[in-house]
Formats: sequence, C-alpha cells, structure tokens
Amino acid sequence: MPYQWPLDPQELFVERYPQMVNTGLPARDADAMRAAITDMWPDAPGGWVFEWSQLGARYAEEGNEALATLAYGWAKFPIIADDAKRKALQHQLEHYLLAAEDFPVDFDRRFLEVPYQGSTTRLPVHVLAAPELPVNAPILIASGGVDSWKMDLHALFVAFALNTRARVIAFDIPGTGECPIALSRDSLDMIDGLVVHARELGDGTVAHLGISMGGYFSAATGLSGTVDAAIVLGGPVESAFAPARSFQFGMADIVSNAFGFDRQPTAEETAARGAEMSLRPLLDQDTNSPMIVVNGADDIHVPQEDTLVFQDRRRTRVELLPDAGHCAISQLGDVIPLMMDWLNETLNTTQAVR
Repeated sequence: MPYQWPLDPQELFVERYPQMVNTGLPARDADAMRAAITDMWPDAPGGWVFEWSQLGARYAEEGNEALATLAYGWAKFPIIADDAKRKALQHQLEHYLLAAEDFPVDFDRRFLEVPYQGSTTRLPVHVLAAPELPVNAPILIASGGVDSWKMDLHALFVAFALNTRARVIAFDIPGTGECPIALSRDSLDMIDGLVVHARELGDGTVAHLGISMGGYFSAATGLSGTVDAAIVLGGPVESAFAPARSFQFGMADIVSNAFGFDRQPTAEETAARGAEMSLRPLLDQDTNSPMIVVNGADDIHVPQEDTLVFQDRRRTRVELLPDAGHCAISQLGDVIPLMMDWLNETLNTTQAVR
C-alpha cells in the first residue's frame, strides 16, 4: 500500500501552479484552491483532496466535464495514498469518459494484455486519433510521469493526435495511475511489450513520447532502438538517480511510492533503487533510434547532465532551454510545436527508408 509523508501543500502550489493554469484550469479557481487548502492528507475542509473534489463536483454540476476531469485529477495528486484519493481517480475517469463526447479526436478506451516477464499484464490505454486517420498510420505511445498521468495530459496528447500523422496510445507508466506494476528497471519489459503490441495496430512504425519520468522510458526505448523515434521531455536517465541527489517538493516520496515502498525508505534503500535505474548501459551503446531530448536548464528535479549526456550522439537533437524549469513547462508554447515538427519529419524519413 502507498504511504503518506509530511508535505506542505503550499510548496506544491509554488511548483505546480504554472502546470495547473497551463493545462486549462482557470487561474481564479487555482487561486481559490491555494487559499483554501491548509493540509495535504485529511479528507476534510482545508484538505487537498477534499477541496479539489469540491471544485470537481461544482464543475460537474455546471456540466463542464473537461474541467471536472482536471479538478479531480488534482484531487488525486500526487499519489493514490488512501481511499479518498482512489475515489478522486474514479471520479476523474468518470468525467473524462463523459467529456469524450466532445473530444475533437476519435477516442477509444482499451485494455491491452501486454507481454511482461514471461506472462502478460492488463494495461488500460486511451487511443486518440485525428478524424479519418487511416488505419495504417504510425503509432505514438505516450505517457506522463510519476504524478501527471494520461488523463492529466489529455490536451497535450490531443494536440499530438491532431498535428502529427500518428495515432496516439496514451498510458500510465509503471508505478502510477492505472498501471498494475511498480516502477523498476525491470518494468522496461512492459514498455517493450507495449511497443510490440503497438506495431500490430498501425503500419508497423512506432514512436515514443515520454514526459518527466515517462521520459526515462522513452529514453530507454530510443537508446535501445526498440522504437523508430523517441521524444524525451524532462526525462531522468542517470544523474537524477545518483546517491547524492535530493529531490524537492515531495518528489523523493512520490518516486518511492512509485517504486512500491509501503513506508518511507531509508537513504540507503533509495540509493540502491536509484542505482538500479541508471540507463548508463544503454548510453554506452551506439544503437539508438532518432531522438530529440528537451528540458529546461533550471530543472530542479533532473540535472542538466541528463540532457547534455545526449549531445554528440548520432541522430539525436538536444535542446536545453535557458530560463525554463522541469519539462520546460514555461516554454511549452514553443516546445510542443518543436517536438511535433521533429516527429513529423522523422516519421516521413523513417517511412521513406522503409
């Protein structure tokens, strides 16, 4: 079972406020939540899950399913630590499916039996496609990180579906959301299994978009050549897992929960698990697919080294943006078109070679 830990909700607003408003939440409502919330875990007035759920219910009453989805998404943030958080996730899914009637893309919720460690695991995914997209289009598997999951990043995935030639399969990475397995180095096997499945759903071409910890997985599939193209936005690959690293704004415990710890781990346990996660063996190979690696130079979670380590690799573009933080979220207006253009060009080249 996940564990709770001491966490000041106002610290989360310091870091996450730009994400809240940039993903569509009205600033006045984000401000109201900031003023109302005084504690992280209690399901009571002033508690994080309580206040965000109240906002979600208000949006639902007003018939705004999209905003209800966002509010309940923040209610279950940052982990599913108790029944109130689980209920918030259920409400988020409920209103997301109601909002699907108005999506500007074709939408399908599926359950895939994905190969994993000699057996299979059942993975819920959301398939998004531009209207009238051919069945034999390329596939883009896409995910967020340890605390922003497939429904939370819906608008971004819709943008990729509408502005690239790919059908998007959105999923939750191991240790998060609806994914049934814990985060670990071995969980890369599940992603490899998803790629195998994705090759059967389109023209055989598969690209991978990973954001934050999701970028760990897209870096791995890109470095190994498992996919035909990889986009890494703010992904940790090596230095972020070093023993001397310290995470801020609760991220250490968010990641530890994703690892499957049921209580706060010791520094030694965290260091041992981090050492297992390093992608150094893949970085030492020269088998990578075309890749683009992007992050903000001022990221407090992922050191610059985890972006700059990709410099001078063949078929790899690196963009470390000044005056931008984790995932360069303050510059997404420029970053998203950059990644889309790169993907379209790369897919065109890949299919021309085939």
